[in-house]
Amino acid sequence: MDAIIAPSATGGQPAAAAPPVEFNFATHLFALNEARAQKVAYIDDDGTTTYGELAEQARRFASVLNTLGIHPEERVLLVMLDSVDLPVAFLGALYAGVVPVVANTLLTPADYAYMLDHSRARAVIASGPLVPAIAQALANTSSEGCTLIVSHAQDDTLPGERVFRRLLADAEPRRTPFLSHADGIAFWLYSSGSTGKPKGAVHTHANLYWTAELYAKQVLGIREDDTVFSAAKLFFAYGLGNALTFPLSVGATAVLMAERPTPAAVFTRLTQYQPTIFCGVPTLYANMLASPDLPTRAKLRLRMCTSAGEALPREIGEHFAAHAGCEILDGIGSTEMLHIFLSNRAGHVAYGTTGKAVPGYEVELRDENGHPVPDGEIGDLYIRGPSAALMYWCNREKSRATFLGDWLRSGDKYRRLPDGNYVYEGRGDDMLKVSGQFVSPVEVEMVLMQHHDVLEAAVVGITRDGLVKTRAFVVVKPGVPATDKLALELKEFVKARMAPHKYPREILFAGDLPKTATGKIQRFKLREPALDA
Repeated sequence: MDAIIAPSATGGQPAAAAPPVEFNFATHLFALNEARAQKVAYIDDDGTTTYGELAEQARRFASVLNTLGIHPEERVLLVMLDSVDLPVAFLGALYAGVVPVVANTLLTPADYAYMLDHSRARAVIASGPLVPAIAQALANTSSEGCTLIVSHAQDDTLPGERVFRRLLADAEPRRTPFLSHADGIAFWLYSSGSTGKPKGAVHTHANLYWTAELYAKQVLGIREDDTVFSAAKLFFAYGLGNALTFPLSVGATAVLMAERPTPAAVFTRLTQYQPTIFCGVPTLYANMLASPDLPTRAKLRLRMCTSAGEALPREIGEHFAAHAGCEILDGIGSTEMLHIFLSNRAGHVAYGTTGKAVPGYEVELRDENGHPVPDGEIGDLYIRGPSAALMYWCNREKSRATFLGDWLRSGDKYRRLPDGNYVYEGRGDDMLKVSGQFVSPVEVEMVLMQHHDVLEAAVVGITRDGLVKTRAFVVVKPGVPATDKLALELKEFVKARMAPHKYPREILFAGDLPKTATGKIQRFKLREPALDA
């Protein structure tokens, strides 16, 4: 059978050849790296793992799943901190035809209980520090026969038989993979659940392949000699690509860090392991720049950085690039599309924009009636590309509202500039109508962050006497006093740079802003009635 070709978004040459119909992504990676058995695939907090060791351990875990009586297409929940155990479990499950469901490690026991029931997981693999929350979740789930396996850096200190590395040590590597289909269900990722219960986005084996072929190779330009460090965790679609799919697809090395990505923790890895590619989020870049411990350029070996999760402010991008001597490729992706589909390009970065469509993807801006909008006007972002999820598991209503034939409705608002670059204007449910005119909170935030005293900003709408007004929450840089004088100065600063109806009528200073685990500002929390008291 001839290979299917993913078309270029610009109508030019084909972007990449499709994988064969019978395709298992884990098998694909193992074959790609068979000649690199001695090369280091992962550096984590416990040491290094070679490509040969990674493949063997993953095959051992496939045997463990078989021994536990877990069958192809059944689910296992992975609630794991970033260490090599997570790629081993993820790839081992794919190899066995079992579906790994990668979960956020910062959730509550009630969230995990929901996921266990919703996915009907046959096993849950949890890092040691997360076991109490998982044990509580298991006690409150209706699912029966779910096996708890503990992944921990100090396995020898844990009693019991269900310890991840002990199970691996006792298992024989499975020699033959499950014969998966390129379009067969491979894994799930849960959405953030900011608008209700988390939704399980169902992805295929081919989806992983496409993100590597189209974004990692053609936009990021990842190479075998790269060392990649992603501050975004593996449970995040962005982090899964950065630290698993992409480096393993070219034989590069990835650095994993279990702890929270504070500037200090990130600086340690950047200087100790000398990564050439760093993947962060805007808030982290801002905090790194504000830190007095920011390493000098001479102590770094970065050749490329990426940003996603929120729009990267122009000033942060320009400042970090000037300091580190490398560009930041700001882009947007989603759980449903698996990774970045709209991005800046090396050598053509336009800070303050999200760039252009990644090869193999198409994007359109449409109005509320589904009609295209002209350049300069704000519209809803629609995407078409080969890495789209199949559906939300057991959620027909949300699936039909999001997956529209070949197209996916993202829920994001954008406008396109005459040069073809796209500018983020916020989520659809965050848009404000002030004095009869739409205001993008992100646009106001970007202007506020141009002020030299502002570290972060979030803008929401409040209702006063039946009218919507803008309120800004501002986090100032260390050492800057939060005074009424500064609040007035910030209002005038915005007024001088934007249409008068857009400036924030109220400015409140905050120590920090509520965010999701993936770094997105939770504006709905800033709109809570208690804040108006």
